[in-house]
Amino acid sequence: MITRAVLSLATVAFGLLAAGAWNKFIADLVGQFLKNGSGVWAELLYAVVVTVLAVLVIGHLNKLAQKDIGPKI
Repeated sequence: MITRAVLSLATVAFGLLAAGAWNKFIADLVGQFLKNGSGVWAELLYAVVVTVLAVLVIGHLNKLAQKDIGPKI
């Protein structure tokens, strides 16, 4: 039997793995559009892109959490 703690730890582990993959993808994507040697600007653009994505995802998750989903108990 899998306990809630084990399930929570596994969920966090896979979440971090996915976040790392997205982190690399976004960093590489930003690097494609900037020329070599633009380190500070590339990092700034990357930070802005990640912040916008985070705000959009968190906003969407908050809307989902506010919906009355599931059976009534």
